[in-house]
Amino acid sequence: MRILDLATLLVCVTATLAFVNARYLRLPASIGVTVGGLVVSLLMFLLVELNVPFAVDAVTIVRGIDFDDFVFEGVLSFLLFAGALGVNSHALWSLRGPVVSFALLSTALSIGLVGLSVYGLLGLFGLSIPLVYCLLFGALISPTDPVAVLGMLKQAKVPKRIETLVAGESLFNDGVGVVAFAVLAGIAAAAGGAHGPDLSATGVLTFFAQEALGGLVLGGVLGLLAYLALRSVHDFVVEVLVTLGLVLACTAVATHLHVSAPLAAVAAGLLVGSLTDRRPAALSSREKFDSFWHLTDELLNIFLFTLLALEVVVVRFSTQALLLGVIAIPLVLLIRAVSVQVPVLLLRTRHEFSPFTRRLMIWGGLRGAISVALAFTVPAGPARDLFLVMTYVIVVFSILVQGLTVGRLAAKAGQADAATSLN
Repeated sequence: MRILDLATLLVCVTATLAFVNARYLRLPASIGVTVGGLVVSLLMFLLVELNVPFAVDAVTIVRGIDFDDFVFEGVLSFLLFAGALGVNSHALWSLRGPVVSFALLSTALSIGLVGLSVYGLLGLFGLSIPLVYCLLFGALISPTDPVAVLGMLKQAKVPKRIETLVAGESLFNDGVGVVAFAVLAGIAAAAGGAHGPDLSATGVLTFFAQEALGGLVLGGVLGLLAYLALRSVHDFVVEVLVTLGLVLACTAVATHLHVSAPLAAVAAGLLVGSLTDRRPAALSSREKFDSFWHLTDELLNIFLFTLLALEVVVVRFSTQALLLGVIAIPLVLLIRAVSVQVPVLLLRTRHEFSPFTRRLMIWGGLRGAISVALAFTVPAGPARDLFLVMTYVIVVFSILVQGLTVGRLAAKAGQADAATSLN
């Protein structure tokens, strides 16, 4: 599929869905676009069953989209960079212990518990899927989607400390989850006889360190070079071009060096944001700079959720897979609660977590298009088709149900924080 065709399809569909949502539904942009896209997808299913030529051609076009490349080599780095720019780096540094603990420990716990639980669940249904593939499912569904979470935080007026904690955890656990997925995918490939990474404990740890630490170092180095360039000019257009080039460089160089592009984008965004905060004169207009990246974030966010809605036409559904997806929804939520509570118990002697902080992290841990894109990269076979459907069911529930109700929980968290401050 040509780039022009893909761009035309995405922009036209997104514009139509965004207009309908703004004019009639009046839901948050990402949720409204997802709802509208699902309706369009179901209509396309019906028209395809009726063998309508236009619908058949449209589905063929959508099937030609390489979703995972578009997400991971296209929009994800820009979204993470824009999100990191908006995070208060000083507040994040003060919460570095909890953020790292949640990003590493919670994600690892969730991957293991989800993998083992799904392995047992599939066994009850008579499905024989290797454990490593179930752990692969745990890796793709465990990280909260920073696109969805950051969008929710911008709309909900949560206390700054909670916002920083949730945003920081979401930014970093996404990178950790993608790295864990790459490790498990390599192990699955090696178990199937294909070439994969060293399966020894040392080999796996080395691979993980190369991806994670390498991504952070790369983002830091490129971010520092970009800041030095920003400081030496005083032209808004050049500043925008420098930061656009920075994000693209993080993605391209990370791919060639086999390090984590998402973590490189996060590190670069945090560094540029922190240094320009300390020296506002480095930018010709901080307000215009922030407005540009806010607009870019909003547009790509909506494009990503349009793509998520369109993906349904390439998913082959079955009654059993749908049922397993529905059963997995409370299972994943319960495991999310456990994986959040464990670090809270370990850190409570040095850090105080209000009940609303934990509730917001659990219910606000939205899953999005990134999980679906990872599911498309699962090796072809019965596990891939099954996990695609299960992932899609969980993601739709997360966006529509959790996304529409988390605002009220955030409002209660704000009220509780205000009452505590008065007392």
